[in-house]
Amino acid sequence: MKRYFRALPFVLALLFLVSSCGPPYIKPHPHERKRPGKATQRPYVIHGKRYYPIPNAEGYREIGIASWYGKQFHGRKTSNGEIYDMYGGTAAHKTLPMGTMLLVKNLKNGRSTVVRINDRGPFVKNRIIDLSYSAAKSIGMIGKGTAKVMITALGEAVHTPTKTATKGKPATHSPKLKHENFDAGHFYVQVGSFEQRKAARALAKKFAAHGKDVIIQQFPAAGTYLFRVMVFAGTSLKKARGYEHFIENNGFPNALIIAR
Repeated sequence: MKRYFRALPFVLALLFLVSSCGPPYIKPHPHERKRPGKATQRPYVIHGKRYYPIPNAEGYREIGIASWYGKQFHGRKTSNGEIYDMYGGTAAHKTLPMGTMLLVKNLKNGRSTVVRINDRGPFVKNRIIDLSYSAAKSIGMIGKGTAKVMITALGEAVHTPTKTATKGKPATHSPKLKHENFDAGHFYVQVGSFEQRKAARALAKKFAAHGKDVIIQQFPAAGTYLFRVMVFAGTSLKKARGYEHFIENNGFPNALIIAR
């Protein structure tokens, strides 16, 4: 019994050191693990503004592979005209509106970070988001280069009067969240990308011959420039997904949706 009391101060000191030197990432509370995406979660404060995960019915959530991009693109213009900063908390996504705030959770180690969408990509079929170097480092995926993540759209909290409790009903504190309509936009399906403009034009003509609205877009890639052929798929992301699947099943397995 005496030995136990002698060891107790040492154990308490050890626990204090462990708890005070934890990694600097967002650690989800138990209720967040069980029911992610509820507006009752604790807020994420970015530049003085409070953001909450948007409920599933009107929000956006996706699970898939994340990658990251760094020095090769540092200092270049992003899709929304900003200059890419590999040390900033930003990311590229194929369809989400520019400026969307996202909670990104590494499903292997539980680490989370918040990023803002300011670029388009990754232009790879099996990847859902490209993180900045800093964001990728904060969730422990630099070494491997990729990680399985869950991304959840965040909405900015708008100040509204708190509803008072009524007889038999508790007061409600769910904030009103400001966010974009994630289903709305101008969506295209990329059906191919080529080093030669001539090859891109040949494919574009085939789709145009069937009455499709087609564009050819030049973009930088791996030290060179490629020409991507993009077919208009509508103004609804849900309907565009249907067209993407149709294209996949008809000879274009690497087709992917991109918002413009």
